[in-house]
Amino acid sequence: MADTLLLFAGAVLLTIGVSLIRTIRGPTAIDRMMGAQLAGAGGAAVLLLLAAASGKWEIVDVALVLALLAAFTGVAFAKAVTSDGAGDPEEEQTRWR
Repeated sequence: MADTLLLFAGAVLLTIGVSLIRTIRGPTAIDRMMGAQLAGAGGAAVLLLLAAASGKWEIVDVALVLALLAAFTGVAFAKAVTSDGAGDPEEEQTRWR
């Protein structure tokens, strides 16, 4: 079972490599951000697979922090690419009232 999990972790690492190529080459900022998001989610997946394969469950905490940071970068990107920071959820609620 552990060998299968390590094989899957290697496959996910390959997708992270592809996403890093997309992050470097672009061509647009959105493509770079999506590559970074894939790298963050893939990194969390690799850490979870390694935790299950090795039985070291402390790695799960690191994977959860990485997934949380990846989510925050998506929100920060959405706020940064708009001229008025329109990614703010509170602003959307007041606009519709």
